[in-house]
Amino acid sequence: MSKTMRAAVCVRAGGPEVLEIRELPVPAVRAGWSLVRVEGAGLNRSELRTRQGHSPTVRFPRVLGIECVGTVAASTDPRLPEGTTVAAVMGEMGREFDGGYAEYALLPNPLLMPVTTTLPREVVAALPETYLTAQGALDALGIMPGRRLLIRGGTSSVGLAAASIARGLGVETAATTRSRSKISALTAAGVHRVLVDDGGPTVRSVWPDGPDYVLDLVGADTAADSLRLVRRGGTVCVAGSLSGWIIPDFEPIAKIPSGTKLTAFHSDDLKGGAGAAVLQRIVREVEAGRYLPHIDRVVGLDDIVAAHRYMENDEAAGKLVLVP
Repeated sequence: MSKTMRAAVCVRAGGPEVLEIRELPVPAVRAGWSLVRVEGAGLNRSELRTRQGHSPTVRFPRVLGIECVGTVAASTDPRLPEGTTVAAVMGEMGREFDGGYAEYALLPNPLLMPVTTTLPREVVAALPETYLTAQGALDALGIMPGRRLLIRGGTSSVGLAAASIARGLGVETAATTRSRSKISALTAAGVHRVLVDDGGPTVRSVWPDGPDYVLDLVGADTAADSLRLVRRGGTVCVAGSLSGWIIPDFEPIAKIPSGTKLTAFHSDDLKGGAGAAVLQRIVREVEAGRYLPHIDRVVGLDDIVAAHRYMENDEAAGKLVLVP
């Protein structure tokens, strides 16, 4: 094993250009932590916001990346011998300690989820944060077959994953996008009705009483409107931050119709052991062709600045995957 590795380091808060490729020492293994050779890492909007300076607890320089998949290169856990394929998400990865934008990552053992699969690593890398968030959010909604689901922010990687899962559950699904060029991605994921935010058909023209559930991945800018759109007594789950994290001047009694429910899902709830079995099932569904990985493109470390710019400009329809 080389003593050094390449990594994309966020040197300060700012635009995509603050991500610099550097040679760093391969982290030394310590008690309770194992070294993973990173074979793929999904890119996420939360990393974009951390890079912009919206994560006050993060200190720079920092190797970003809240998820990765790879192979255990040096283990301190007998349950995870060297050579084991693992995934990891959240748990302050890429925030309190260095994350997946590197050739190696030193990660806490409780964060590592063993995965058995024949899928290419870039495909596996598209799944953990995306599908665990989608599954957790749909569970938070209490989704039932035969009901109606609106996904706001449908061409995000989580939105496409949620559409795949909902299709398998027999849920009628509509999804919003701001771009007509992304309609095909939504229909391929199993969305029944695509609503383009350009003055065309609206949710109420499709479902006069409103959907039973709204999965809001846009977040702060649309959460109050989602509460207005959902049918009375329905449920809204906020599980994304495409528009930020804070709803200013939110008055619950004024904004939440009587009987309507507002909930949320945070992917940290399915990290480590809590998500391992769920992730393995998702991998099996992808292997069987029932779920799609929804990869927009695969990039290398040298492409990281362009990839962040592409993500920041909302050009992606699906997941960006980094292969170091």
